[in-house]
Amino acid sequence: MIHDLRKAVRVPRMRPHAVDLSHPARSPLGNAVVNCVVYVDGVRQIGDCPAHEAIERVRETDEGFVWIGLHEPTEEEFSGIAELFGLHPLVVEDAVHAHQRPKLERYDDTLFTVFKTVTYVEHDQLTATSEVVDTGEIMVFTGPDFVITVRHGGHGSLGPLRENLESIPGHLAKGPSAVLHAIADHVVDDYLAVTASVQMDIDAVESEVFSAHRAGADAGQIYQLKRELLQLKHAVMPLDRPLQLLAQQPTQLVDTDIQKYFRDVADHLARVNEHITACDELLNSILQANIAQMSVAQNEDMRRISAWVAIIAVPTMVCGVYGMNFDHMPELRWTYGYPLVLAVMATACFLMHRGFRRSGWL
Repeated sequence: MIHDLRKAVRVPRMRPHAVDLSHPARSPLGNAVVNCVVYVDGVRQIGDCPAHEAIERVRETDEGFVWIGLHEPTEEEFSGIAELFGLHPLVVEDAVHAHQRPKLERYDDTLFTVFKTVTYVEHDQLTATSEVVDTGEIMVFTGPDFVITVRHGGHGSLGPLRENLESIPGHLAKGPSAVLHAIADHVVDDYLAVTASVQMDIDAVESEVFSAHRAGADAGQIYQLKRELLQLKHAVMPLDRPLQLLAQQPTQLVDTDIQKYFRDVADHLARVNEHITACDELLNSILQANIAQMSVAQNEDMRRISAWVAIIAVPTMVCGVYGMNFDHMPELRWTYGYPLVLAVMATACFLMHRGFRRSGWL
């Protein structure tokens, strides 16, 4: 039944213009090719083969599809793949150079999808320069009989994903769109894990800000978390529209059963977006609370300084009066005048200190 359904949704396979694969420059595609595998009815065919042989085998038998995985190919390496599979020239530059925005584009009978991959960077202590989120990219070309994945970055390996798919051939038999769904699901699951880890960092900063025994607030940590959260937001939020199109817009390149799975992935992405928005709002509240606490601490310091200045002003005033050296001043020649002035200054300073302590200024 699955085989018949896959036959029903197969679109006519457009063959690109003739490519001379016997030429030595056409055959080797460089070290960028990580894997090149043919799948028939969801089952991996024994033995790896070059890309041109794999696609020839698929198109001669009109069965299955080929999945080619590449990692950071050069322009020369990918131009051979693009010519072999008849990819649009506009996507060649996008596939070679990273830093693309998550998107979904259709070129004739090929879907071009860009995913931003994210990973959480472990750190012993969060500082104002700590890297929390690292990003990469996965670009996926899906056609009637091929899937080409181009990965950029040191993380986001698709090896375990390929193994998991091969363990459920019934799902993989749906064709290239099953691979596209699995990659989307894998990427969004990573979003959930990274967002949960970032939430733990935010909780730690929040505890530090509101701790009664903290040595001092570090606004740099909060700003760094906001920068990293913004980087995560730029990777996640633009993917919402492509997933909605894959889940809702009928197309011959996506199996109707697979569309249901895309709806589930879109649902998970919506949860991630909500979580990121909540984290951003929480960071704003923490930052405002931190600034308010710093203002309160500064006000307390200013009150202490003002209180001590007022206390010191009393003996300073008395000494200033008796330092004017006039001939006729009260009690200048009295035997107990000096001790009396000292006693008056000490008593005044004591009473002022006591009053400031009671009012909470000292």
